[in-house]
Amino acid sequence: MPDNDEKKPQPPEIGPYVFPVILAALGLWCFYDGWITSDAEMLEHQLFNRVASVVLLGWAGIDFYRTQKAERKSKEEPHN
Repeated sequence: MPDNDEKKPQPPEIGPYVFPVILAALGLWCFYDGWITSDAEMLEHQLFNRVASVVLLGWAGIDFYRTQKAERKSKEEPHN
């Protein structure tokens, strides 16, 4: 049985802006489907896409701001 005290490889870390970018991409997709497209099939989902675009783009903006603020703060603090 291997010793559990051995160092296990750490999973790769993702960038701090990945989540806001994904939210913005989904928000832009919903924005296109809700406000810009003239596809007749998408008219059934127009209200959903309009609301989702506002929510997702707003959430992406807030998360981007918070991430940027946290990144600046972590750069200013000295590391031990």
